[in-house]
Amino acid sequence: MAKAQEHAVELEEIGYSALWIPEAVGREVFVSSTLLLSATSKLIVAPGIASIYARDPISANSAWQTITSAFPDRFLLGLGVSHQVMVEGMRGHDYSKPFSAMKNYIAGMDNAFFTASPATTTPRRVLAALGPKMLEFAAQATDGAHPYFVPVEHTAFAREVMGPDSWLCVEQAVCLETDPTRAREIARGHMAMYLTLPNYTNNLKRFGFTDDDIADGGSDRLVDAIVAWGDEETIAARVAAQHAAGASHVCIQVLPENPTDVPVDIWRRLAPALGVGS
Repeated sequence: MAKAQEHAVELEEIGYSALWIPEAVGREVFVSSTLLLSATSKLIVAPGIASIYARDPISANSAWQTITSAFPDRFLLGLGVSHQVMVEGMRGHDYSKPFSAMKNYIAGMDNAFFTASPATTTPRRVLAALGPKMLEFAAQATDGAHPYFVPVEHTAFAREVMGPDSWLCVEQAVCLETDPTRAREIARGHMAMYLTLPNYTNNLKRFGFTDDDIADGGSDRLVDAIVAWGDEETIAARVAAQHAAGASHVCIQVLPENPTDVPVDIWRRLAPALGVGS
């Protein structure tokens, strides 16, 4: 965790505005967010995402309010329904009605008792959203959405569903590699797990991808739609395309050649092309 704090400081020094962190089976996301915020001075930290099945709405609300109070305008809570294999297989919860579960969870947070001093700034939250119902609900009940593992076409779709005012914080995987074979090999290593999850594969089919595209690690067409690879300018062009399609904020997930590496050098190389720090 101390090393993670050092990397957060490096990102802040480079000029990146926000750091998105997962939960899944890793570090507890509210504790981790607090530690990363405490190590930095202006970086926004955003869980992408905190599973609603990991804690009840009262606990989530208390943590959300507490961190916002300690770090005004620097904590953006991302909430999501996760995936059936995680919720039922690992946590032992019922995943039969995830959309209803999210609606009830947000209502539970909104109605939760919290008797400590309120935050001096408005607590902010977004929802992991792919389909039209969740996107519409995210726009109505929260500050916006955090779509993950999506092509640019989904961003345009999401913006149309959500309207002009909601935040649309889109994840974009990138690989700073110009050799097509090697770049797609790295990309497929990243994509392998996600292509086993129905939430993602069903969403891809909304945009014309087929079972053949999804099979065998993903077709070149699918790989190139999900992962922006090439030189700095090529990656910057994909980020620009996401913004042009309606993204308010693009979350860059760098895929290093070795998945266990922390890609500090790539963050630095990409920064000028992305206008980071300017």
